[in-house]
Amino acid sequence: MNNKKAFIFDLDGVIVDTAKYHFLAWQKIAQSLNINFTHEDNELLKGVSRVRSLDIILGLGNVQASQEDKDKWLIQKNEDYLSYLVDMDESEILPGVFKILQLLKDLNQGIALGSASKNARPILEKTGVLSYFDVIVDGNDVSNAKPDPEVFLKAAQLLHIDPKNSIVFEDSVAGIQAANIAEMVSVGIGEETILHEADHIFKDFTQITPGFIEKLIR
Repeated sequence: MNNKKAFIFDLDGVIVDTAKYHFLAWQKIAQSLNINFTHEDNELLKGVSRVRSLDIILGLGNVQASQEDKDKWLIQKNEDYLSYLVDMDESEILPGVFKILQLLKDLNQGIALGSASKNARPILEKTGVLSYFDVIVDGNDVSNAKPDPEVFLKAAQLLHIDPKNSIVFEDSVAGIQAANIAEMVSVGIGEETILHEADHIFKDFTQITPGFIEKLIR
C-alpha cells in the first residue's frame, strides 16, 4: 500500500491524558485568586492557548489584573504543570494509541503531531512514542490557535503531503473545526454529542480497526 497520507494527531486527550494536569495547575492558580474553578469550567479551556485560558479563568471570577500579574501566573501555571509531568511514563498513553501508531508505521504513512502544547516533545519522549512521529508541530511553531488550521497545515506541509490527503485525530471542537477548515478528514476522539462536526467519531482508539485505517489510506 503506497498511497501515502498524512496522519496528524493532537496531543492532550488524544495521545495522552494530560488534561488532568492542566486542570490541577489552573485550579491552583484559581484558588490563590479565590476563584471557584470546576471540571465543567475546565471544558472551556480545551484546545485554547495558555494566555486565553488565563483570561477565561479571570473572567469566571471577575478578576482584573495587570499584565505583570498575568505573566507571573502564566509562568507559575506552567511550572506547576511541568512538575506533574516529571513522573510520566508509557502508562499515560491512552488505550489503543500504540496499536494505531504502529500500524501506520508498518503501512509507511506520514505521522505528525499537531498540538497547541509547548511541552509536546518532552511528553512524547517520556511516554516512549517520540520515535513514531516524522514531524512535530507544537505551540512553539505556530502563532494562531485552533480553530485556525495553521498547526495542521504546517504539519502536512512538512510531510510534503496535500492537506486533502490528510487525516486529523482530535478531541476538541476547535480542533475538529480547524481540520474541517483545512479540508482534511476529521476524526473525533470522544463524545459524539460534543464532536458532532467530525467526519468520523470514536469513543477512543480501541474502537478504531485496521480496516478503517486502510480505508482512509485508499
